[in-house]
Amino acid sequence: MAETSATTETGEPASRPRKSSWKYIGPGIVVAATGVGAGDLVATLIAGSKFGYTLMWAAVIGCVVKISLAEAAGRWHLATGRTLFDGWRSLGPWTTVYFAIYVVVWGFIYGATAMSSSALPIVALFPDGPGLKFWAIVTGLIGLVFVWFNRYAVFEKVMTVLIGIMFVVVVYVAIRVVPDVGASFAGLLPVLPDGSLLYTLGLIGGVGGTITMAAYGYWVNAKGWSNSSWMKVMRLDNRVAYITTGLFVVAMLIVGAELLHASQIALTSGDRGLIDLGKVLEDRFGAGTAKLFLVGFFATSFSSLIGVWHGVSLMFADFVERFRAPAAGGEEKAGPAVAERQQRSLPFRAYLLWLTFPPMTLLWLDEPFGLVIAYGVLGAFFMPFLALTLIWLLNSSRTPGEWRNGWLSNGMLALSGLLFVVLCVQQVRDLPW
Repeated sequence: MAETSATTETGEPASRPRKSSWKYIGPGIVVAATGVGAGDLVATLIAGSKFGYTLMWAAVIGCVVKISLAEAAGRWHLATGRTLFDGWRSLGPWTTVYFAIYVVVWGFIYGATAMSSSALPIVALFPDGPGLKFWAIVTGLIGLVFVWFNRYAVFEKVMTVLIGIMFVVVVYVAIRVVPDVGASFAGLLPVLPDGSLLYTLGLIGGVGGTITMAAYGYWVNAKGWSNSSWMKVMRLDNRVAYITTGLFVVAMLIVGAELLHASQIALTSGDRGLIDLGKVLEDRFGAGTAKLFLVGFFATSFSSLIGVWHGVSLMFADFVERFRAPAAGGEEKAGPAVAERQQRSLPFRAYLLWLTFPPMTLLWLDEPFGLVIAYGVLGAFFMPFLALTLIWLLNSSRTPGEWRNGWLSNGMLALSGLLFVVLCVQQVRDLPW
């Protein structure tokens, strides 16, 4: 695409806007595959098992909220030529302190969680083989080696394969249980049955709503999208990501409603609930369907593992680089060259090692009480932090006028910020103080 002689407000040469095209899709697939973990699917299943199709509308609203948040993160990167951490840093030192504590504590606990989640379906598929700890360590090491030696292009291709497996398996299981189409459409009418408020908030805010939403802008840059000429492409890519996520949620709600609700079958909370579902599927449809489901379970968990290993390590590398740099404004502009360098950097690899080896100790120990509290509090505060800081950044002079928030963006970000504050308060209240 030929460049014009004009320049953008970031000082880069301005390109004519790229037409939004399916051939460019990539970072959205990565964020969708990373953001939907096994625990999210269990939470959706439990909502379906308790309330049937009644909360289908909440899944749709959740999809729209996530589209708004990720679009805002991607728009910041493309419109300003600055990374999200660079933007946070411009809001004051409190953001640096928060992120530094969060990324260290969160990574330590999440590493063990991701490895265990990836190991569970392997143990179920091969019950006579090695145990959970062995497979957890193996999956962690495979994730480490894969991300260490591969750049974004290969990473994206593998994530596309994994989300393809997830999609086929989840939709296949939803079709096998024979969804009630009439009840599905009736569930699009907003209704709150007694005792459903927390499940509703969880459906809207939970699935696909993690730090990986903040990583989306970094993957956009790593893909090679570096200025506002890619804005239409990014928006299509983002919509594909969260419509895909919405289809996962709807499919799992159908499974919960049809397979579990009528029979009043209870699942274990957390990742192990998918093992319970595998046994239910085996009883109902045979061993072949159960094994296929476990393959999909593994794809779901392992895609989240390598997605975090790559995306959050990239954010950490940027955090260290920007922290060392002079005051905001003099750094190199964000883009593919910066992302490529950061993927080879010492901080990137150091955080990869932090995600992999220290968490292995938690596979033998119960998670320390204080660490669980810190992880819960920091994790609960992250999504409100993301939503509210994006409102701040995208309504200020830090963003070129053309790309600042309109009334719709402000409304959606404010709605998501309020939602995540409510979820944050509830999560903190539910911690084992």
